Amino acid sequence: QVQLVESGGGLVQAGGSLRLSCAASGRPFSSYGMGWFRQAPGKEREFATAIGWSGSRTYYADSVKGRFTISRDNAKNTVYLQMNSLKPEDTAVYYCAADRYGLGSTDLYEYEYWGQGTQVTVSS
Repeated sequence: QVQLVESGGGLVQAGGSLRLSCAASGRPFSSYGMGWFRQAPGKEREFATAIGWSGSRTYYADSVKGRFTISRDNAKNTVYLQMNSLKPEDTAVYYCAADRYGLGSTDLYEYEYWGQGTQVTVSS
């Protein structure tokens, strides 16, 4: 079992920045790929970004590429999401998830464990 707890969400004006954190406990964090997904009201959960177990491979949705940066610190069992140049359409609940294969994936069905989510609201 892996427990994931997100933090860092909040209200920010358009153009601003936020940094989300996801702290993991339980099974060895370094063996899991990690991803961030988001879900806006009335919409399906969608992929935002992912990172492989070593941090050497990262993946981004086109909608966040160039603005968001995912990183991880395996010594601290934590994955981060730096979000810059935020837009109102980035408003959503952001979830971190652990991918059982360790590679990072754009497919939410490959993620075995999920956090409870943190709300990000971007005002115009």
